[in-house]
Amino acid sequence: MHSSTALTSVLEIRNLHAHIATPRGVVRAVDDVSLTIGRGQALGVVGESGSGKSVMAKAIMGMLPGRSGCSGEIIFQGRDLLSLPRKERAQIWGRHIAMVFQDPGRSLNPVVRVERQLTEGMRRHLGLGRTEARSRAGELLTEVGVPDPERRLRCYPHELSGGMRQRVMIAIALACQPDLLIADEPTTALDVTVQRQILDLLRRVQTERGTALMLISHDLAVVAGRTDRTAVMYAGRLAEVGTTASVFRAPRHQYTHALLGAVPTLDHERHTPLRLIHGTLPDPVAPPTGCRFEPRCTAAQAQCGEADPVMATVEHDHQVACCVPVPAPGTPLTGGDLVGR
Repeated sequence: MHSSTALTSVLEIRNLHAHIATPRGVVRAVDDVSLTIGRGQALGVVGESGSGKSVMAKAIMGMLPGRSGCSGEIIFQGRDLLSLPRKERAQIWGRHIAMVFQDPGRSLNPVVRVERQLTEGMRRHLGLGRTEARSRAGELLTEVGVPDPERRLRCYPHELSGGMRQRVMIAIALACQPDLLIADEPTTALDVTVQRQILDLLRRVQTERGTALMLISHDLAVVAGRTDRTAVMYAGRLAEVGTTASVFRAPRHQYTHALLGAVPTLDHERHTPLRLIHGTLPDPVAPPTGCRFEPRCTAAQAQCGEADPVMATVEHDHQVACCVPVPAPGTPLTGGDLVGR
């Protein structure tokens, strides 16, 4: 799945497992996931809350809790992050891989001015002096659309709006010109208008700088039109991955198809009930045998509950792990037969 893009990839995740110990047992938060992000490419990762998206991002950043374990490979520019000493990984985090979190109010230090939070990484990783770092900080705030940057540099986070705080977070992430930017639900706490501004900003910065972007969201609309490829996760596993156009135009996994069928469109008749996927995600401590979507899937057959589905190529650059994939394009895809039971 990643062999064709290995030479141009900035990040390759190979058979990643991330398990977290809890009083109830071991949670298989990420279970055998393999993904590739090409240089300068935008990858959207979507799925319900609890599907393992954020845990995967934290595994890349070395931010998993102490009672967790990782196995597999996270290859960043030819080096496996999981096998590197923590001191070497610390030189990569923030400098070459940066992350934007979903709640800037919790991510920014409330008692430290914006200037210090913006310049700290540049002084540490790039060796800039105080004056040069401050000048660069002002340029970054201008780049991400913060008005009157000189005044904003003197502000504390609580003096800024939610949208401005998120722009500051993006500026901090971009300060050291990373090769990979991970945005984990970056618009959750923002109103709709500001959400679109932030998402458009991330896409613009990514394309202008040639930075690889991993955009994580539970909202399909967030990744549509702003990413080159989309990966769909369910219950810790990868269900489908392909170009964003192909995944949205002709989803092949029953879960992806059901997700898209649940999204209201402008051509829906008035007062038409939304299609639902009934049921909930399986217990992460004791997931079912076989396909983890099988208990909620109306197209499930006997083999779906017997063996784990294998990721297979259904079209060029489009893979799916489904025992009963949605028919290929040419068959009308109304979604009506995929209403959850």
